[in-house]
Amino acid sequence: MAEDDEIPRNPRWAVPLIVIGIILLSLVWFWDRPTILGLSLIGIATAAILALVYLGVSYDGPKSKLYGLKPVTSRMPAVTQPKGHVHFRTKMFWVIFILLLYFVLTNIYLFGVDQQTVIDLFASYRAILAGAQGTLMHLGIGPIVTGSIIMQLFTGAKIIGLDLTDDEDKGTYQGTQKVVVVAMIFIEAVPQVFGYLTPSTSIVGSFNAVSPGNGLLLANSVIVGQLVLGSYLVFLMDEVVSKWGIGSGISLFIAAGVSQQIIQGTLNWLPSNAGPVSYNNPPSGTIPKTLWYLTHWSASQMAGGGWEKVLLAPPNPVVALVGTAAIFIMVAWTESTRIELPLSHAEARGARGRYPLRLIYASNIPVILMSALLANVSMVTILLWSNPTLAHFPLLGHQWWVGMYPTATYAQANNISQTQPLAGGAFYLSTPNGLESWLLPILNYQAYGSFLFGHQWWQGLVHVGVYFVAMVVGSILFAKFWIQTTNMGPEAVARQIEATGMQIPGFRREPRVLRRVLERYIPVITVISGASVGALAAGADLIGTLGQASGTGVLLTVGIVINLYEAMGREQLMEMNPLLRRFLGGEA
Repeated sequence: MAEDDEIPRNPRWAVPLIVIGIILLSLVWFWDRPTILGLSLIGIATAAILALVYLGVSYDGPKSKLYGLKPVTSRMPAVTQPKGHVHFRTKMFWVIFILLLYFVLTNIYLFGVDQQTVIDLFASYRAILAGAQGTLMHLGIGPIVTGSIIMQLFTGAKIIGLDLTDDEDKGTYQGTQKVVVVAMIFIEAVPQVFGYLTPSTSIVGSFNAVSPGNGLLLANSVIVGQLVLGSYLVFLMDEVVSKWGIGSGISLFIAAGVSQQIIQGTLNWLPSNAGPVSYNNPPSGTIPKTLWYLTHWSASQMAGGGWEKVLLAPPNPVVALVGTAAIFIMVAWTESTRIELPLSHAEARGARGRYPLRLIYASNIPVILMSALLANVSMVTILLWSNPTLAHFPLLGHQWWVGMYPTATYAQANNISQTQPLAGGAFYLSTPNGLESWLLPILNYQAYGSFLFGHQWWQGLVHVGVYFVAMVVGSILFAKFWIQTTNMGPEAVARQIEATGMQIPGFRREPRVLRRVLERYIPVITVISGASVGALAAGADLIGTLGQASGTGVLLTVGIVINLYEAMGREQLMEMNPLLRRFLGGEA
C-alpha cells in the first residue's frame, strides 16, 4: 500500500479549498450566529470534508483520482481477512454470534433521547433498512446501501475511471466505498436530531450546567455520536460475516428483521392499539384475529362486515397471509429457473459442464438499492417540509407538490405517523399499505376513503401505478449497474470461462466469440431479472404482507434464506472434500 509521501500531488489545490472553507464558515456565522462551540464543530466537519476533497483532486498520478484517498482508506478500521480456510463450524459460529449481537443492539435504546417524541424518518422502509426505531440500530444498513448506490451510479456513468477486474483498482473502489459509507452515516445521522430524535430535558439540563447555552448542542452531538457508532458497528459486523462467516451480514440482518415481523404479524395475540381487545381493536396477528372474530361474532355479524374485517381490513388480514405465502412460492420458483449454457473442455475429451444463468441473474440487490433510494427520497422530502431550516430552501422548501406531511395534532387525531405523506410527489412514490391504500376505498369509499388522506379513489390508483412503474424501472437500471460493477457482464463472464479452459461446443475457443454468445443472453436476462424482482416486491406491497414487513422485505428474505441454504451446502461439501475446496478457491 502506497504511503502518502509516495503519492504524486499538486499542492496548489490547497489554497482554493482553504478559501472555500473560510467562506462557508463565514456564511454560517452571519446566517445562524452559532455559539463558539457550535461553530467549532461545524469547522471540524467542514475541514474533514475539504481534506477528503483535497486528497482526491490533488492526486497527480496516471490513475483514477480515487487513488489519492489511499492515506485515509488504508487506515480505516476493518476486519482482517482470514488466512487460509475457515472451517464450517467456525463460520456458523460467527454467523450466529453476529445475529445475536444484532438483536441485542436493536434493543439498546439511544441514551438521552425522549423516546415518546421519536419520529422515524424511515418508518415505511424499516424492514428493508434492517434497523430498530430509537435504538443504536436506528439507521440500520441505510448508509451502507446508500453508499453502494452512489458508487454504482458513479461507476455506471463512467465518472469513476476504475477497472474492477484489476485487483488494485478493485481495492481502491472498495476503500473509497468505505469512505462514502462513513460520510453517509454522518449525512443520515445529523438530520435525525432536528426534531426527530429529540433529547430529553434532563440531559439538556445536565449539559447546560456544564456549558451554559450549549446544552442542546452537546445533547444532539451525543445522539449523533451514538448513531455513528451503531452504524459503523453494522458495517464491521457485515465485514465479519462476509469474511469469517457465510453470505452477507446485510442480507442476514434484513432476513432476521423481516422474519421477526412476519412471525409477529402471524401469531401476535395483543391488539395494535393500547386497551382491551374489541371490535375496533382486535388482536393484531392474523391467526388470533381470525379466531377472535369467529368465536365472538355470530354468523349474521360475520356476513354483515365480519368477513371483510378478517379477509381484507388491517391489521394483518388473511389476504396478507395469502400474499406472503404466494411471494414465498413465486420467489422460490424464480430462484430455481435458469438457462444453462453447455460447456466442454478444450483439451480433456468428455469433460463437460454447464454455466447456469439464473432468471434472477442480478439477485435481489437491485430491489434493495431501489428501496433504499426511495427511503432517502422520503427522508429528504420530510426534511424539506418540516425542518425549520430546510423548509426555507428556495423552490423546494415546504412545498406541497414536493411532499406534504401531517402535523403532530393531525397525525394523533387520525392515528397515522407524522412520516406518512399526504400529498405531492412523496405521496405518489410512497410504499402502498396493502389493499387498504387502494382497493378498499374503491369497494367502499365511504368506509375506507380516509386511507387515501383526502384523495379520490382514482388518485389512489395513480399512486399505485406510479409506485409500481418506479420500482420496476428503477430495479432494471440498478440491475444493469450491478452486473457491470460485480464482473457479471458478458465480457467478464467470457474471461472467467476462458480462464477455466472451457468453451461452448461448436464455437471457437476465443473470448470475443464467447462474449458474442453471452451477449445474446445476459443483457436480456438482466432486464428480466430487474423487472421481475421489482414487480414481485411492488405487487406484494399492493396486496399487503404480514407484520407490515413490506413486499420488498418478504422478497428479499426468501431469496436470502435460499441463497444461505445453498451457501451452507457448498461449505459442507468443500469441508468434506479438500480437493474440491482448493479447486473452488476456498483455500489458498
